[in-house]
This record gives sequence, structure tokens and C-alpha cells, in this order.
Amino acid sequence: MYQVLYRKWRPKTFSEVVGQPHITTALKNEIRTGRLAHAYLFVGSRGTGKTSCAKILAKAVNCLHPVDGDPCGECEICRGIDDGSILDVTELDAASNNGVDYVRELREEVAYMPAAARYRVYIIDEVHMMSDSAFNALLKTLEEPPAHVIFILATTEVHELPDTILSRCQRFDFGRIAAEEIAARLRHIAENESFSLSEDAALMLARLADGGMRDALSLLDQCVSRTDDVTLETVSEAAGIAGRDELYRLSAAVRAGDSGNALSLIDRLHGASKDMERLCVEVLDFYRQLMIVKQVKDPASIIILPPAEIERLQAEAQGYTLPAVLHCLDVLQQALSRLRAGASRRLEMEMAAVKLCRPELDASPEALTRRIKALEDALRGGAVAVSEPAPATTPAAPKPEAPTSSPPPSATPTPAAPPAAASAEETPFTGWSEVLETLAESCPPLYGVLMGSTATIRGEHVLIATANEMFKTLVSRDGNHRVLTDAIRKTTGRDYRIGLKKIVPPPTDGAAEEEADNPLSAFLKESRESGLDVTVKEN
Repeated sequence: MYQVLYRKWRPKTFSEVVGQPHITTALKNEIRTGRLAHAYLFVGSRGTGKTSCAKILAKAVNCLHPVDGDPCGECEICRGIDDGSILDVTELDAASNNGVDYVRELREEVAYMPAAARYRVYIIDEVHMMSDSAFNALLKTLEEPPAHVIFILATTEVHELPDTILSRCQRFDFGRIAAEEIAARLRHIAENESFSLSEDAALMLARLADGGMRDALSLLDQCVSRTDDVTLETVSEAAGIAGRDELYRLSAAVRAGDSGNALSLIDRLHGASKDMERLCVEVLDFYRQLMIVKQVKDPASIIILPPAEIERLQAEAQGYTLPAVLHCLDVLQQALSRLRAGASRRLEMEMAAVKLCRPELDASPEALTRRIKALEDALRGGAVAVSEPAPATTPAAPKPEAPTSSPPPSATPTPAAPPAAASAEETPFTGWSEVLETLAESCPPLYGVLMGSTATIRGEHVLIATANEMFKTLVSRDGNHRVLTDAIRKTTGRDYRIGLKKIVPPPTDGAAEEEADNPLSAFLKESRESGLDVTVKEN
């Protein structure tokens, strides 16, 4: 019968354990010198070798012919433990045997001598699942077991164990296995099996495994079931992830602020049955790589990718500022937590994509920092300028020509030629009221300053006519210029530069102006027009 890869290639000796040299060396030394503890605690994330080391330790302490601390694998004890015929080594699952009654039965069993081996070894996996009463019942036995008993406890949640249990065990912490070591192990397995595995595919499997060898081998099994030639595309299909090219397309949409393109990309990936949570994790890891590339001189020491891919990442990172990358990471972290609890994963991912492309829609401090940085860079580079166009000059009157003898002195002079037409025609901005409505929601202070204003369009400029002197100061700070241009783009569908149009007050008659400023004069004038005789006496 076919045996899955992670079971077939489970380590048989400490020398075959990958990525845990500090633990295997210590255990081999204890076995070689006979300094064995009565209780061991193996702590670490899934797939890092806890159960494998526990089984190897159980064989090594009972092996008839140990080799430098490793079990020989050939004696009857080693073979009996491997095939399960020797009952002195018992592997238990605390998730299903977590009650106090089960512990009481175990306490009765430990009193008996081993039948064939030297030690009775109890391997209790996921020990954190035991109840409090079961832990209390185990305490005394765990502290002072019979000389022929060894306990090996394994857990992924060490923080859930009581301190009374931790203090009675010799603890070993299993770290996540490095991606390079996982990839090397996968290539070694492929060389000894009937399939091929490319280097890029091995690295991708190692990254997806997140430090767990078992996860990497399980995913490799899925790939082999599809084809004997496992490539990067095979891994992407088997894992249900988006390819690197799709990540770069999404990044290009974010850099361009093109939320429509980003939503179309997510729709295409959703239609291809890509899991939205997995996609969010991929995009999150992609921006983590961009952050590392922008901050670390040698990103290859942290990012496990081929050199060509790292160069591509470095080129992509040039289009981002660090605040923009940090904002993207923050949005994706929040989206990932909501994806796992929300009703619509697709909707959460789409909302995150829109916030990535349009940071002005996000009210977080990271989004504000990103917008301020973008405005500073634009002002520094001269891409944004708030300027007042030069006032139109009145055409100079034509110089009078010297009189000639032909026309009579009383002849009418020839009228001057009209001024030349402007280089760009100025037209009223009919959608200016819609822009003001948008500003009322996005930036109330700017809306208040622009109330009663008008605007015209001339070429690539929107010229704003307002008598409020505060506009020129307000629009140049706190990202308000970006808010205004975004409101104009939302109305018109295109980008315009902003300019000011000077308001020239209409000429007024001096007497009329004085009368308008004097209410008494206005009252006297109205009274006379109505036929009343009003006399004003001065005191």
C-alpha cells in the first residue's frame, strides 16, 4: 500500500532530523553518557520534529546496540518499536484521552516492569489538551516516577501548561526549520523517488510550509499526484495560490492608484477558485518582502527567493516609499483578521484592495503618513504647485501715426486690431458644485473656504476664483491639495493642476459708493423719491 511521503521519510535516527541540531546533539549526549531525565517536554510549532525525536529517543534508550547515541535500527527492540509489537513504548493523544480517569489508569500501569525493553516510555502528544484535574493527578507520578519509566510530553501550546508541570520536565524548544533546509530535504527526497522537483518549486514549498517539514511533504505529495515533473506552476495550482506575476500586477495597480484594475484582478482570481485568505497572506508576504528589500542591504539573507526574483523585488520597491509599504501591511493585517471572522471573504479582500489603491479613504495614522509623504515628495519634485496665473494684460494702444498730407486733419483714426487669442480657451467648470459636495464630506475646512467660489477650465488647469484669502494657505498643507485634486478627478475623470484666478472688483462710481456706505444718505434719497420732505438738523 502507498505510504505518504511524510510517513515514509520520517527520521529514524537523530542524524536524520532536519533543522534541530541543538536538540539532537543534547539528546545523543545524554544517551551516550547515561544521564537520562525521567520527564522530557518537547515544545514547538507543528511539523518541526517533536514526535519524531520522541520516537527516536524511545528507541535509543532501549536499543541493544546504540551507535553514538543513535538507535541501531536493526536489533529486535528497534524493529519491534517500529512495527508496534513491543508494548513498552506507548504513544498517547491527550486530545482524546484528557480526563482524570485516564490518568489514574496510567498511574496504575507505570508500577509494572517493562516486558521486553529496558524502559517503559510514555509519549503524550498535545499534552496541553489535558484537563486541570488530569494534570493534578499526574503531578506526583511525573515528579517521582519509577526508575523504569520515562515520560515524553509534546505540545504546540506551552503557555497553556501549568507551571507545576513545566518545573518537573527537562524542556527542549524546537525552532521553525529554515526554508533552505526544507528545500534541500525536498530535493533529496525527489532524487530518491520517481519524480523531479525544480529548485524554484522546492523554495516555494519551503516558504508555504512556514517552517514545518510535514506541511512541506504533504504539499509535495499533492503536487506529485498531479505530475511527476513538479514546477513552480504545479505548486501554485496545488496550493491554490496566485502566481508571482499576479502579485506584481496587483502591486502595479496599487502604485497607480487604479482600484478598478485591482478589483478586476481579484475577481479573476476568485473566479479561478483562489482562496481569499490565502491570497491575503500572499499579498501580505509580498509587501513584507518589499519592506525588507527597502531596509536591508542584503535581503537574500532574510528572503528565501532566487537571485533573479530578488532583483525583480528591488526594482518593484523603487516605486514605493516606506510609509506606503507600511500602510499596505497594516491594511492587509486588518483584512486578514476580518477575513477569518467575516461572512464574505471576497468582500473583505476587495475592500482591502480599494484602501491600498486609495489611501485617502483610510482614516488610519498609517494612511495619513503615506499621504503626507507622497505630498512631500511631489512638492519636492515640483509635480505639485499652487500658482496664481499672471493677470491678463490690456493690449497697448496703437501708437498714433505721423500725419500725412493725404488725409484731412479731421479724418477718423483707424481702430486698433483686436488682441491675439489665448493659447488655451477658458471654459466654465460646470461640475464645480459636485466638487464642493465631495469636499464637504472629505475636507470640511477646505469646503468652508471655497463656499461661494467658481471655477473655470483652461487647458490642464482648473482656475479657482475665490475672494477668501485663506484658500491659498490652506490648500498647501495637510494633504489638502491632494484631496482637492482627487475630488476634481472624481467629478471629471481626469487629473488637473490647480491655479488661482484673481477676482477683479467691478468699477463703482465714487458718489454711489459713498452713498452705499452711508445708510443715512440712502434713507434721505428714498424719502425724496417718495415725496416726503425730510430735514436733518445738526446739533
